[in-house]
Amino acid sequence: MVETSLVLAVQNVTKRFGGLVAVNNLSFDVSRNEVMGIIGPNGSGKTTMMNLISGALALNEGTISLNGRYISRLSSHEINRRGIARTFQLVRILPSLTLLENAMAGMVFGHQRLWGEQARHEASKLLERVGLGGQQSVPATALTYIDQKRLELARALAAKPEVLLLDEWLAGLNPTELQEGIDLIHSLRDEGITIILVEHVMDAIRSLCDRCLVMAAGAKIAEGRPQEVLSDPEVIKVYLGEDI
Repeated sequence: MVETSLVLAVQNVTKRFGGLVAVNNLSFDVSRNEVMGIIGPNGSGKTTMMNLISGALALNEGTISLNGRYISRLSSHEINRRGIARTFQLVRILPSLTLLENAMAGMVFGHQRLWGEQARHEASKLLERVGLGGQQSVPATALTYIDQKRLELARALAAKPEVLLLDEWLAGLNPTELQEGIDLIHSLRDEGITIILVEHVMDAIRSLCDRCLVMAAGAKIAEGRPQEVLSDPEVIKVYLGEDI
């Protein structure tokens, strides 16, 4: 069951790039242990919002709070240490390191830092969990694109996050991998991790999300349960198409 206590609050957030307003006065809350989906057409501001939460970008107006404490002006590594970890739409791995070293890096810089043999042990377990077991010594550059995504998730989980941001992590997976990915996200939620995901795979949105926020041109146009949001005529018009 989803707890009702508030973990993340986004209030009146705006981000501009010159004359372009990428996120326009956006507000939403995320409850502890909830899975929140952010959907919308390309260019609607979804990834920009994830970048603002994680500190990769600085906001122009508004505030973002984690557990009642403002994180809006913190650097990305400070936000990571407060308990927010993420994956990226364009996968980012540490190419000169092995899989085990990539996962360990998340522990060194994350929310609950580990070192030495304890870090190696935990990193090995995480690699097993995301489907990369037995490949600890493999160079990260030797991985396929899909396995690079698995590795990036392991590194994010190594930070022991309270809130996990997944930016199109399920994109590009075949049907078997997609179901495995959905099951994995379910299990992370069952362990108490709050998840915010940007996704275009509607089967995943329906299966995973407690609530969805729909963005268009940087603004919120709908918010609610997936079944309600995905049948909203305005959502269908701007994003999903008439044949949904």
